Amino acid sequence: MSVHPPARTAGRITLTCAAALTATLALAAPAFAHAEVEADTPRALAENVTLTFVSEAESDTAGFTALRVVLPDGIAPGDVKLGDAPKGWKLKTSGDGYTVAGPALKTGVDAEYKVKVRRLPDAEQLVFKTLETYSDGEIARWIELPDGDVESEQPAPVLELEAASPGATSPDPNSSTSGAAAEATDAQPSGKTAAAQTDGSSWPVAGSVIAGLLVLGGGVWWLVRRRASSHTG
Repeated sequence: MSVHPPARTAGRITLTCAAALTATLALAAPAFAHAEVEADTPRALAENVTLTFVSEAESDTAGFTALRVVLPDGIAPGDVKLGDAPKGWKLKTSGDGYTVAGPALKTGVDAEYKVKVRRLPDAEQLVFKTLETYSDGEIARWIELPDGDVESEQPAPVLELEAASPGATSPDPNSSTSGAAAEATDAQPSGKTAAAQTDGSSWPVAGSVIAGLLVLGGGVWWLVRRRASSHTG
């Protein structure tokens, strides 16, 4: 009969206990829910891109009623339109993003919806901070930003983007302003021209008045002259 050395036996016992403890903790620890985002065209400057958002349900007593998203720089709320969504849910824009909300989903049901974005900005990644509201008033905040290799407890959904396609260009941020300035510049000469036309048009009127006065004065002078001649005769 072989006898294992005490050191080897103790080592095996330690490994066995560690494995059992790890398995127990893995079963006992709650699974973290996540909010995620995907794109059908994850490329910088891509146009008409469909984004799919999924929020995993983590409440045992309530269902989702609303999802609020803070849009990253380069995407305006007006450039986002709702695609597929849970029945009865609508999209409402705000100053920095939008909210998709509607009748409460069943407990344990993930919330998934799609939006179409007119154009993605020229960036390497986009962060969509998300706040999830449940029917019991609980709010889950997935708003933490990526921090190197440190894993966040409630990370915001992040969309990694490929480099822009050759020839793709960013829209000129001052294009609308320049257009407005051009319109204002064009309008200003028009205003001066109109004013000049108005001032010029007053001269014929004044000339007519003066001519009328001269004619009237001439007539009066002629009558006075005639009467004076008749008296003299």
